[in-house]
Amino acid sequence: MELNNRTRDLETLVEKGRKSGKINMALYQEYDVKRGLRDASGRGVLTGLTEISDVVGYKTTASGSLRPDEGRLYYQGYNMMDLVRGIRNRRFGFEEISYLLMFGSLPKKEELEEFIEILTDFRELPGDFTRDYIMRSPSNNIMNSLQKCVLSLYSYDPDPERIDVQNLVRQSLSLVAKMPLLAVYSYHAYRHYLKGENLFIRNPDPKLSLAENLLQMLHPDGMYTELEARVLDVALILHAEHGGGNNSTFTTHVVSSTGTDTYSATAASLGSLKGPRHGGANLKVQEMFKDIKSHVSDWDSETEIRAYLNKMLDKRAFDRSGLIYGIGHAVYTKSDPRAVILKEFARQLSIEKGMEEEFHLYEMVERIGKECTQEKRNMLKPMCANVDFYSGFVYTMMDFPKELFTPLFAIARISGWSAHRIEEMVNSGKIIRPAYKYVGHHRKYKELDVR
Repeated sequence: MELNNRTRDLETLVEKGRKSGKINMALYQEYDVKRGLRDASGRGVLTGLTEISDVVGYKTTASGSLRPDEGRLYYQGYNMMDLVRGIRNRRFGFEEISYLLMFGSLPKKEELEEFIEILTDFRELPGDFTRDYIMRSPSNNIMNSLQKCVLSLYSYDPDPERIDVQNLVRQSLSLVAKMPLLAVYSYHAYRHYLKGENLFIRNPDPKLSLAENLLQMLHPDGMYTELEARVLDVALILHAEHGGGNNSTFTTHVVSSTGTDTYSATAASLGSLKGPRHGGANLKVQEMFKDIKSHVSDWDSETEIRAYLNKMLDKRAFDRSGLIYGIGHAVYTKSDPRAVILKEFARQLSIEKGMEEEFHLYEMVERIGKECTQEKRNMLKPMCANVDFYSGFVYTMMDFPKELFTPLFAIARISGWSAHRIEEMVNSGKIIRPAYKYVGHHRKYKELDVR
């Protein structure tokens, strides 16, 4: 009886919370509040300045108006397309781009070699760390395990609180080097302790790149193909950075502006990235395609695919959200350059893995999905597939489990977060404190016995 009463009490509190937190949406327009820090057209409101990366989806005309354009992404002023082409025949592409993001210039040969040696030195985890923090109390979500591990590394840092550039660089390089081990080892602990599977921990090989080590530490036999390593390296580069306004990088700036330590700031950014509207988006794409495959009998039928995608947009299929996941972007219009690059590698990988039929389905959904969305929403702005559309498919072909999809994003993005954290601290900006308009009512206090 007491348990039933407690359940009713909790339900009452839930209902009170629901009513108390509800804001009249019309007030956002009345007070011209940029909800989600976006203007009426969906573009982000300017909240800071950065030299680290530039995300371009429009072209400015002579009259000053904006027109949709092919997407471009620049790292420290270099076009992403040129960077990917430039590292085509080099094994340490992600390491080279991490150097560029954090230190502002492309490294010379000897600088890159020294940088890789430094990362190799930082890669080793403290002696008892794997046993005490990774193997104990594993989580069902590897992102939570990463947060726990990053915060725990604070205890092993001889000088964790200092926020001068020298200390920030040391801590940042240590996290870039250690993040693959934290993610993969956390996944193996999850498999063993929560799924009852065999446990194996493979040490990183100092002769291998970060991408190669990820593959050899993950796979039970330590094997991978040259194309797999190449595709993973490029995927990490594409996810390493995407402007200061994306949610997790903005979180880095917000939390860093308080003067807190590197481990706390990184843990906060990991919490942001975990969300399905951010780093978890490629998982939704994979779930969506699983649903499409089960409801579309002929993967070559444009009519059947179009009909089902329209049902999804009408909130009558899949998760009834009215969305086609992986289609559309807040900045990019005609194309997302990351998706363009990843799509070509997905094509190559599908041939190697005998999954060309699945790749063809992705192409069909991409093309038809853009058309259906524009028709249903009466949109004039061009639609494009974003990077999440193909990334999950690529990871699946490389035998990465879905539990590691978002952690892979984190492994890549730690370079961008570190660059932005250093930028925030070097410029000694004010603590970030945007305003919220109060739209409640002032009331007089009543004593407890007369309420």
